[in-house]
Amino acid sequence: MSDSGTQTAPPGGIDYVAVEESPRFVELKRKQRGFVFPMAVAFLVWYFAYVLLSSFARDFMAQHVWGDITVGLLLGLGQFVTTFAITMTYVWYANRKLDPIAEEIRGDLEKQQEASA
Repeated sequence: MSDSGTQTAPPGGIDYVAVEESPRFVELKRKQRGFVFPMAVAFLVWYFAYVLLSSFARDFMAQHVWGDITVGLLLGLGQFVTTFAITMTYVWYANRKLDPIAEEIRGDLEKQQEASA
């Protein structure tokens, strides 16, 4: 900080603390966390429900749906399907909502780097 109380960039570099506190970066973090945290909570609830069912509702999980296919097997395979669905949804979300903001921030940083060089 300078004597006037304003922050200045370090000599020959970019003030990354100022970048991290900028409105665009704060918005980027807010959007990313707004997707990741609820999705993680939802998946963990689903995962622990499966674990609890397999531990305490064995008769339910052992019910045959078709041939040797049981409810437990279907729910277990559902864990994999859910993982892939969450991954694909996050990639879609990041491509449309997060990447444009990140590219804007990166472009600004590259301009600052060129100006200081």
